Amino acid sequence: MISKKNIKSRGIVLILCLLLAGVTCAQTTVTIQEKENAPIISKHIYGHFAEHLGRCIYGGFYVGEDSNIPNTNGVRTDIIEALKELKVPNLRWPGGCFADTYHWKDGIGAKEDRPTIVNQWWGGVTEDNSFGTHDFLNLCEALGAEPYLAANIGSGTVKEFTDWIQYVNHDGESPMANLRKENGRDKPWGVTYWGVGNEMWGCGGNMTPEYYANLYRQYATFMSSWNNDKGIYRIASGANVDDYHWTEVLMRDIPKHLIEGVALHSYSFVEWNDKGPAANFNEKQYFKTMERALNMETLITKHVAVMDKYDPDKKIDLIVDEWGGWYNVEEGTNPGFLYQQNTMRDAMIAGTTLNIFNNHSERVKMANLAQTVNVLQAVILTDDEKMILTPTYHVMKMYAVHQDATLLPIDLKSDKYEFEGNSVPAISASASINKEGVAHVSLVNVDMNKAHKITLDFQKMKQNKTTANILTSAKVQDHNSFENPNKIVVKEYEDFKFKKGILELEVPAFSVIVFEIK
Repeated sequence: MISKKNIKSRGIVLILCLLLAGVTCAQTTVTIQEKENAPIISKHIYGHFAEHLGRCIYGGFYVGEDSNIPNTNGVRTDIIEALKELKVPNLRWPGGCFADTYHWKDGIGAKEDRPTIVNQWWGGVTEDNSFGTHDFLNLCEALGAEPYLAANIGSGTVKEFTDWIQYVNHDGESPMANLRKENGRDKPWGVTYWGVGNEMWGCGGNMTPEYYANLYRQYATFMSSWNNDKGIYRIASGANVDDYHWTEVLMRDIPKHLIEGVALHSYSFVEWNDKGPAANFNEKQYFKTMERALNMETLITKHVAVMDKYDPDKKIDLIVDEWGGWYNVEEGTNPGFLYQQNTMRDAMIAGTTLNIFNNHSERVKMANLAQTVNVLQAVILTDDEKMILTPTYHVMKMYAVHQDATLLPIDLKSDKYEFEGNSVPAISASASINKEGVAHVSLVNVDMNKAHKITLDFQKMKQNKTTANILTSAKVQDHNSFENPNKIVVKEYEDFKFKKGILELEVPAFSVIVFEIK
């Protein structure tokens, strides 16, 4: 078994020698460094997002109690089981842009008495509010996941927000607690995570950061945990991609006792106004998408630098509560539903982004892939009674071993994946060790064309057994379909050799491998 003592006293050096097309290239090294008090990789980095958008909720999660599809209180049983297998730690709801037009009281009480709402953001469809607060929080209980509620700041009021907190958290006599009991729930759910608005720089109200900072202070002042043992965790609506000024204003103007987290949103795409196809893309579109995905490293580094300026003790967390691939919708589908296929390109986005989050786990404490079912980079796609698991699902399941493990910091000097005069690092990696002393190393080769022969030096590690799993396919455009749901699945990887503590392997192009070292 690997012990933290061994790691601390000796350090670990993983040496990767990449051979491209039989020609020896510059040596790439991944060094796991000695570090006192390495951070825990919060399980909440592996969170998900479920917005009232397209077929994420209605026709995705929720089919209704009278559906022929097996369900638990109207939520598909197969989705619940699949997400439990994924160890989903938290789920963000109801939006997104939808959150700032959502009034939570419309979604409680007898379903036949609930008013309808027009989803002005996503397709202009009319919803009947049959999926509301009770349905969502009960779903989270079924998943064993923490709920993350995004509140309406753009068109709501302080009273509406604080009534919602009281409704779900107060264990005692109060108007909202009594209303909850009348609606069939005696004990409160105890919701810890609250988003104070969403994208306030855009669909949340097109506000300036200075205006929103003052508005945030007002709302946060009146937020109470209402006897929730874990307290309340307030997340400010943060920056759009590289708007470092937005982060600066929030960190400067919001008192530290009123905030626990600052959000960040960033998506991976070809061009915003021409996002390209989800499946039938070419190498140029692939490369540009991966450029944006790998830019998450720069975004986090620079936003964290701003946060460190005002919060050197790192009391406030960075929450990347929207990330993932965004492409043109599938032909013949509603443009407002954001339904797209999920290929090995998405597996590359997931693997590299999660490695980045892991390596920045000192500040990054939560993240939410957008979105869970049938929307954007979904882990699950449905078609009536059919359901498939996407390559992204499989990567997140492989990476679940990092949840709440201790980070093994690495120094990575990677060779390049080059295309038309531009380049990105070909190899992405992160590593951790769990409480049982088992280490895991996750490797991603984003190169679309070349397999990389890699040598990992484990000579200084006390190890008895090493196993690995791989996710790969014949083409980067490959995906699971309802006709062929298991085209891409995780397989055991045994094509590596040990000799005197040296592990040699070849990582195929656009592949993800996770090693377990005991």
